[in-house]
Amino acid sequence: MDFNTLQTLIAMVIYMAAVILIGVFYAKKANKNSEAFFLGGRSLGPWVTAMSAEASDMSGWLLMGLPGVAYWCGVADAAWVAIGLAIGTYFNWLITAKRLRRYSVKAGNAITLPDFFSNRFKEKKPVILMIAALFILVFFTVYAASCLVTCGKLFSTLFGAPYVAMMLVGALFVLLYTILGGFLAESASDFMQAIVMITALVVVVVLGIFKAGGVNAIIENANNIPGFLDFFGMATPELEGGKQVVEAGRPIFGAAAKYSILTIASSMAWGLGYFGMPQVLLRFMAIRKESELKTSRRIAMIWVVISLAVAVFIGIMGRHLFPVAHLTASSSESVFITLSTKLLPPFIAGFIMAGILAATISSSDSYLLIAASAFAKNIYQGTFKKNASDKTVMLITRLTLVVITAIAMIIALDENSVIFKIVSFAWAGFGATFGPIMLFSLFWKRTTRAGAVAGMVSGGVMVFVWKLAISKLGGVFAIYELLPAFIISCLVIVVVSLLTKKPSAEIEEEFEAVRAGNID
Repeated sequence: MDFNTLQTLIAMVIYMAAVILIGVFYAKKANKNSEAFFLGGRSLGPWVTAMSAEASDMSGWLLMGLPGVAYWCGVADAAWVAIGLAIGTYFNWLITAKRLRRYSVKAGNAITLPDFFSNRFKEKKPVILMIAALFILVFFTVYAASCLVTCGKLFSTLFGAPYVAMMLVGALFVLLYTILGGFLAESASDFMQAIVMITALVVVVVLGIFKAGGVNAIIENANNIPGFLDFFGMATPELEGGKQVVEAGRPIFGAAAKYSILTIASSMAWGLGYFGMPQVLLRFMAIRKESELKTSRRIAMIWVVISLAVAVFIGIMGRHLFPVAHLTASSSESVFITLSTKLLPPFIAGFIMAGILAATISSSDSYLLIAASAFAKNIYQGTFKKNASDKTVMLITRLTLVVITAIAMIIALDENSVIFKIVSFAWAGFGATFGPIMLFSLFWKRTTRAGAVAGMVSGGVMVFVWKLAISKLGGVFAIYELLPAFIISCLVIVVVSLLTKKPSAEIEEEFEAVRAGNID
């Protein structure tokens, strides 16, 4: 290891030590009881709520996946996804946040998402609880795997070490941290990491523009690539043996591909996923006062718009500054690392690299904690051992964290995995499974328990069916699986609810009380 690499490592170790100290600081409060561990006792302020929600949501995908897409095939794919996410973020905070915060308290003081759905429909047998918890386990394990891929790529690129070894190191660090501090530590560190992430993006963009000779030079280069800056077209790298062809030191592109209205709708459908994202919805439930959500929404939107726009631009800028540094779609996801290490002194680059680590940690700890709570709180205590003590639930949670991390590590063993693709599948899974039923639970009194069950199952299953079978037909069927699965889930909820007996008077009265703001 040379001196420059050592400086980068030292900076990252300092950052990681700060994260662990946060976990230690909150450990006592977090381990007070399961509500404190899983939801922080509903004590989050507006700034921590907003920043931790967005940091846990965006993950390493923001600093690696999204710039990688822009670097590889231009603006269209990355920008339409970013636009959809920005719109989805706004409406989720505007429509869902206040009603969910209120309803989760009224519905038996629910502290997990499966708890809320089960309590909302007054279940005697925990069918919704089990189904929701199982889907959370499946999709969050996949999500956690994407974070471990990010860790592996980051450390192997920086230090030239084997990918698998570096991925395992990242996994062990995240596991230790999550076990230690719970939801409060996770949210507090996510707040810090959100600041690190946006600072890293802005610093790299400013230095990159200076290095390139101005924005005009970057735009001029992009204009010379067919379809690269076209919102209704897409650049197509010429490939040979799985790698982009290079001639005279320049990457070769074919004719621009078309980007249809259907494809745009498919990309923007990413925004629908927000209505079913447990890591974001839990922040709505955890804020200390409903009245503070408006402030949180404004903070979240400013962070999201700046971060997404800068992340897309980094991909475009990277294509100008380092046109042949990344010759595969998988490698292109390291463009942010390349820019940081080439433009900055090693020690400063270490802190910028900590931005990627920040994004990864802020997401993976959320994913692991929510998945573990789904099993320990909802499946183990909610179904099999209803009289389990808080101490036992906490023990089961920690054991579950270990198991989930191990499975995620197995999924992440392939170093050629594309982070964007892994995230897109898990995102679709949550969006289609929980998004429709969340909206209907909050805003349609006629929604029945049978409708909720059918909606969750149809949405979650359709993500697999569309991704693995129907999309292979090509043409109009090759759209992002979230869009058709979300629509089908909505239709199933409406049809099944109307065909089954309407909710009990108790459920309807509780719904009306929440709508009127009466949660006493």
